[in-house]
Amino acid sequence: MKPAQADAYLRRLGVTRPQHPTTEALRELHLHHLRTVPFENLSIHLGEEIVLEEKRLLDKVVEARRGGFCYELNGGFGALLAALGYEVQLLAARVYGDEGRLGIPYDHLALRVRTADDGDWLVDVGFGAHSHYPLAFAERGEQPDPGGTFRVTEAGPDPAGVFGGGAGSAGVPDLDVVRNGRPQYRLETRPRALGDFAAGAWWHSTSPQSHFTRSLVCSRVTEDGGRITLSGRALTTTAPDGRKETRELGTDEEVLAVYRERFGIGLSRVPTVRSQDRDDY
Repeated sequence: MKPAQADAYLRRLGVTRPQHPTTEALRELHLHHLRTVPFENLSIHLGEEIVLEEKRLLDKVVEARRGGFCYELNGGFGALLAALGYEVQLLAARVYGDEGRLGIPYDHLALRVRTADDGDWLVDVGFGAHSHYPLAFAERGEQPDPGGTFRVTEAGPDPAGVFGGGAGSAGVPDLDVVRNGRPQYRLETRPRALGDFAAGAWWHSTSPQSHFTRSLVCSRVTEDGGRITLSGRALTTTAPDGRKETRELGTDEEVLAVYRERFGIGLSRVPTVRSQDRDDY
């Protein structure tokens, strides 16, 4: 990433370039990313190609002022952090789904980030409702956060028995990331390259079994620490204390106005869930 591209990304987030790649600066960048760059899957339903290449991610997130899902958000943010002097590793994870079953390999992309002041952090701006700040990678106790109470623990056996035990590469245990007592995803500790996630991104963008192809979502953290989410025409506002208020938007004009005014996304038409009967899945 060139310095001018990094500066443009920082302007998108509304922050100034940090003088040093410190933990304090990382926390600020993480929170501002969650507030300004929405978690969204609109490209899937607008027929837009998702390409996991740095330039394409920057074109979408910075130039087009859009969001994305985990591969795009954490992929782009990881590139920014590396350009700012942080040591960044891309890590693969499998998400816990119904009945505690783990998802596909390369189901999720998260980041391990080391700072100049010896911090070692799990960074994730691409999981929807998650921690507002980075989580201490080596801490095994509870980690309170505005987004909930988190723990990073050594993983046990695969609950479905599909992928064997919880040992990762070179015998290093995988990690379970837990929010409010519920496992969110199982994290491998082996570093990966962005291209490794192409198959996972393709599956989530095309498979009828992926929840991303079955529904629309656009969501971000609000300035008061709550969350705003637009799912189709349902607009949900979540207060910092967890109280939710949902209302249905009636007209296309209302929907487009919410995308524009609350998420900064200008669209020419309202996205709708595309047919599950297509031939190109």
